[in-house]
Amino acid sequence: MGYLRGFIPWIVAGVVSSFDWRWGAIAGLVSGLLLLLQDRFRGVGLDALILEISTVVYFVVVGAVAVADPGSALADHTDVVSFGWLAATAWGTLAIRRPFTLGIAKRQTPPEYWDMPEFVRVNNHITSAWGAGFTFIGVSLAVCGAVDAPAWVGIAAHVAGLVGPAVFTKVHPARAQARLLAAAGATA
Repeated sequence: MGYLRGFIPWIVAGVVSSFDWRWGAIAGLVSGLLLLLQDRFRGVGLDALILEISTVVYFVVVGAVAVADPGSALADHTDVVSFGWLAATAWGTLAIRRPFTLGIAKRQTPPEYWDMPEFVRVNNHITSAWGAGFTFIGVSLAVCGAVDAPAWVGIAAHVAGLVGPAVFTKVHPARAQARLLAAAGATA
């Protein structure tokens, strides 16, 4: 569940933003920077910190807008924009063939597996699941805002869009490994 650690700044920002979006952006930035620095001091490579780096960049931009123009229309749309940003991070890392989950997975997997096509394929699938989840939430929240849907609909979208990829992240690698072992056993 260590991959969920990267979402702490988003949760902090969401909670604090319920009081004031400027302080939410600042709290997200500070917590994101603290986590990023803590990982760097532990020797974690930048490839394992793509989500954290993207998070810091997001909160720098949103924080700058929030402080410079507290009345900005962005204040009413940060929920949609934040999930759009996370989706763009996931899809962008897939587009450049460096899925953001790959560096995270390398922290938990022996180096002899890192160059295996299956290892990269599993991370492409996991990053795709997160990209789909983030996209689903962002689109759902935009639609909810446009039609003035009840709050529970947005909450349900958050739950579905985050729990689905989290479960997939937990289950998919073991299933892929089992298929690989079964195929190896069938050819032996």
